[in-house]
Amino acid sequence: MTITPVTKHLTQERINCYADASGDHNPIHVDEAYAKATPLGGTIAHGMLVLASISEMMAAELGEDWLRYGKLRVRFKGPTMSGDTVTASAQETANGNYVVEVRNQDGDGVISGTAEIAPDA
Repeated sequence: MTITPVTKHLTQERINCYADASGDHNPIHVDEAYAKATPLGGTIAHGMLVLASISEMMAAELGEDWLRYGKLRVRFKGPTMSGDTVTASAQETANGNYVVEVRNQDGDGVISGTAEIAPDA
């Protein structure tokens, strides 16, 4: 099965909206002056905001099965900066599971892991 990738541009406005929705107003996400003074040099997106692109991609392809039985196991590999464009992609494996990843516009992996439909979980 071919999974259609999902691409998102992560603006500061999108990050701020996620902060409001999640209640996570850590200054590394929402305070540009604070974040510029850190080693990262700017605000970063919440990890769960970036991870949501994988779930969106899987739900678009697998529908109700993903929403009811989908499982993710991922590792966060690096920060996603405000202004980055990220693309979630998946490759089906021989056993019917998926290798998933999110890469930024430079091709750097920011999330990697596996996804599966586990109706018995």
